[in-house]
Amino acid sequence: MEQRLSVITLGVQDLEKSRTFYEKGLGWKVSPSSNEHIILFQIGGMVLSLFSKRELEKDVGLKIEPGFSGITLAYIARNEEEVRDVLNKAEKAGGEIVKSAQKVFWGGYSGYFTDPDGYPFEVAWNPYWPLDDKGNVNVS
Repeated sequence: MEQRLSVITLGVQDLEKSRTFYEKGLGWKVSPSSNEHIILFQIGGMVLSLFSKRELEKDVGLKIEPGFSGITLAYIARNEEEVRDVLNKAEKAGGEIVKSAQKVFWGGYSGYFTDPDGYPFEVAWNPYWPLDDKGNVNVS
């Protein structure tokens, strides 16, 4: 297996509400490959998909439990100001700020919001992970 991920799928309660949060609230562009069953966002070389939680449970064969699953998604910002801007945008879109932007122990600056289904997103500026012009991070 190559060392990469291609798609992250989030099981959501209300597909249209989640689409609105990401598309209108965060300003992400919906892929033309989306349909009434799945919403797709091209994010760099990966795809974020939104899919009915109920249908995802059927597909995987596991029950999605409420609460924190131990997985977070992260957006690496270009500076501290962008961290605050993204958190504000997420909150205005209906996300909940669960940790305000602050200096963190590893030398960066970060905060967390949750989307309408409670998926936690970290928004962080990391001085050790510079971004290229396309927003790609390289940790090698």
